[in-house]
Amino acid sequence: MKRSTNRILTTHVGSLIRPAQLQDFLRAIQAGKPYDEKAYQKCLTDSVAEVVREQTDTGIDVPSDGEFGKSISWAQYALTRLSGFERRPIKEDAANPFKRGADRTRFAEFYAELDGEQKVATVTEAICTGPIAYTGQAELARDIENFKAALKTVKTEDAFLPVAAPASVIPDRKNEYYKSDEELQAAIGAAMHTEYKMIVDAGLLVQLDDARSAVTYDRMVPPASFDDYLRWLERQIDIMNAALEGIPADRVRYHVCWGSWPGPHVTDVPLKDIVNVILKAKVGAFVIEGANPRHEHEWKVWKDVKLGDRLLIPGVISHATNVVEHPELVAERIVRLAKILGRENVIAGTDCGFAQGPFYRRVHPSVMWAKFEALVEGAKIASRELW
Repeated sequence: MKRSTNRILTTHVGSLIRPAQLQDFLRAIQAGKPYDEKAYQKCLTDSVAEVVREQTDTGIDVPSDGEFGKSISWAQYALTRLSGFERRPIKEDAANPFKRGADRTRFAEFYAELDGEQKVATVTEAICTGPIAYTGQAELARDIENFKAALKTVKTEDAFLPVAAPASVIPDRKNEYYKSDEELQAAIGAAMHTEYKMIVDAGLLVQLDDARSAVTYDRMVPPASFDDYLRWLERQIDIMNAALEGIPADRVRYHVCWGSWPGPHVTDVPLKDIVNVILKAKVGAFVIEGANPRHEHEWKVWKDVKLGDRLLIPGVISHATNVVEHPELVAERIVRLAKILGRENVIAGTDCGFAQGPFYRRVHPSVMWAKFEALVEGAKIASRELW
């Protein structure tokens, strides 16, 4: 994993807004309608090549494939790569598992308006009805091939593929097969090892995306206690470390955020309360949300913890607002962390992905690219100060 040896490198969290022509195919795939498979594969290959070129043209040093190969969301995509699950419609009289949490309870009127404008994308729930095994080798190999072909045409420092961490794979799943939810989670981790290893064996960095680990606090406490949540979180890190067994830590990035939705987030668990557990992850870099106004102050947490030889990729750009950060502000965010951790141990990133699924974006595409430009320019300003 490259470091910022003579300047601050730039990257992001991974998921990018899909182009319209690719979305047309993905709508048909999700709806189970007929489509031209050959034309879809060509569109996907071309779209990945274009988005990689756009990233590097903008100045992003460590790009992704935009997650363009995933036909569902950043976490639900695993339904197409794991056996043992079936999808059932969420019953009209049932509580939607994607509409709960302390934040939603306190700000029920706000969320009613938000849901009216942004329909909850998930209308089915995933039920585990059999043994879990990894079956997505062909789909993942296609994504790796498309990404590596695109990388051959540009110059980069590194490149990464984002995939879900075990705790975030098919969130809010239901268990009808394993003896316990913990046994189910361990089975998911064991299966996902195949995905993580395939990516690293292909010469790419793997990034494990994990909103669920932090967001579960909002879903669990109350009625459970903080200690209950902390024990749950420690177990998730253990499961993830087991899933990474035999994979070099310096080829792995671990992304933690507090959920990407544009809500108040007043019930988010503080970083200081979980950072020591998160740092038990056997990875080479931590990609941590840090630009939004609910968490920006938490840069101070890094004064009191030891990263060791790992990297921090802080979010210095928000994915959740169409306001484009000023490069001077981006530089300030970078510099204050670089002075604490060492300039070579910081790579500038974003809070989260700009699209949580093929049709679900947080900002306009033109704004997304403007934000990347501000990220790159801010890193240049910070580099001049730090070097």
